[in-house]
Amino acid sequence: MKILNPFQKYEEKELKRFESLDINEKSIVFYAEDNYTLMHFEPILHELTTNLGRHVCYLTSSPTDPILKTENKMIKSFYIGDGTRRTKLFLTLKAKVLVMTMPDLETFHIKRSKVYPVHYIYVFHSIVSTHMVYRKGAFDNYDTILCVGKHHVKEIRETEQVYGLKPKNLVEHGYGRLDSLIKHNFSLIVPEKYKKNVLIAPSWGQNALLENHGLELVKILLKNNYCVSVRPHPVTVKKWPKIIKLLKDNFGNNPNFILETDIQRFDSLQNSQFMISDWSGIALEHAFSTGRPILYIDVPRKINNNDYEKISYTPIEEILREKLGCIISPNQLDKVPEKLEFLYQNLESFKKQIFQIRSETIFNLGRSGEVGSKLIAQIADEQRQDLN
Repeated sequence: MKILNPFQKYEEKELKRFESLDINEKSIVFYAEDNYTLMHFEPILHELTTNLGRHVCYLTSSPTDPILKTENKMIKSFYIGDGTRRTKLFLTLKAKVLVMTMPDLETFHIKRSKVYPVHYIYVFHSIVSTHMVYRKGAFDNYDTILCVGKHHVKEIRETEQVYGLKPKNLVEHGYGRLDSLIKHNFSLIVPEKYKKNVLIAPSWGQNALLENHGLELVKILLKNNYCVSVRPHPVTVKKWPKIIKLLKDNFGNNPNFILETDIQRFDSLQNSQFMISDWSGIALEHAFSTGRPILYIDVPRKINNNDYEKISYTPIEEILREKLGCIISPNQLDKVPEKLEFLYQNLESFKKQIFQIRSETIFNLGRSGEVGSKLIAQIADEQRQDLN
């Protein structure tokens, strides 16, 4: 029996509404594949619509995306699903600028428009490097890339040289998610009552921390009187539901255990003295926004590009993990409480070092939205006016 899409009519109506707009009404278009993309766009959207007075269109593949209920009159939002209608829409897209956080443009279902000269802009959703965690060619088909720091500029330029690619427009942008976290006014010193609070926030995958050592790690921490919040990656929730179920079954009734699946919330980030992670980019976000050190569990690195060593730069997530906290083998999880105590005794020295590294790593700290919005508006103004 064929399963009907409950949102089919909704998609059709929204697509027609979007396609009926004049080119000037959809001059600047954003696309989000899920609910979480919005948090990376927010600083840019705020500046574009509030300070620059620009109207924008926001396409989303999530029927529960909060943007669909926005009260911002400068944003027209549309639910377009994730099926064949979406594929066709992008193939025939008529817009001056399309902004996305989705890598691998042209590789899977999302293609460049075949009929209009759309300018494609990429916004990073992580601070990590471009050549190991991401697939080979992940950024090759973008026109402009809003870089987080100089590491992105160097890596992409060398990638272009190694593979003989056309140079892209690389912009010294920054990282909107970090700016938002800093504005959230995290206390740099966690109150005494949260001293024993630990947040486990790893990456996802077959070799990742939660999928392989999550139960053991949580058990050790609870046994040593820590309050534990587990913040699984959305992909872990989707692809490894058995892990989530095991965590609930084993620790769900423990008052010192919290499973937090809404990564848009700030509670556990603000109320945890320590973060335990693996190769996840959230570790860099947390350290740079709070000044608190990270305890890294040294699971196998996440490699999605087997040719990453053709680029001479060491991935920044490998370089910085040795400076932002401690690294421990997954075979020594019983030593985790001891390592956390060491981090606690050296919070001030770590904070100074972390903020120094932050200033050297991130472009336009606190100003990424302003920089990105002006660049996007400028490109839209420069695009051809005769697309009708």
